Amino acid sequence: MTDEVLDAAFKALASPVRRRLLDLLRDGPRTTTDLCACVPDLDRCTVMQHLGVLERAGLLAVVRRGRERWNHLDVLPIQAIHDRWISHYAGPAVGLLGALSASASGPAASGTGRDEPRPSPPATGGRSRRRDRG
Repeated sequence: MTDEVLDAAFKALASPVRRRLLDLLRDGPRTTTDLCACVPDLDRCTVMQHLGVLERAGLLAVVRRGRERWNHLDVLPIQAIHDRWISHYAGPAVGLLGALSASASGPAASGTGRDEPRPSPPATGGRSRRRDRG
């Protein structure tokens, strides 16, 4: 997939309204009238503009049946984003989380079953070094 297509998909996904419309389409195709009813805070013209951005980004396939316009989610651009960006970085991140989890459970793995008590911090003797910035 070209950078232009990925750029259009990222731009389309940047809007919370468009992400909400895509979430509504996740369970199956919906008519434009149905989508407009699901976002009552927006007028039909605004919803149509958002659907146009999604269609140009390749995230939406439109099928006309008589007077109805059925909107279908097309996940291929999202899959391309995942393949190029997310999966590349997810492997190392999962490895880091596993190492962090293992180091956090280190004392518990010693067999004592309880944490060692921590010493109290030394008293500062009245004044704090921090100044109030009143």
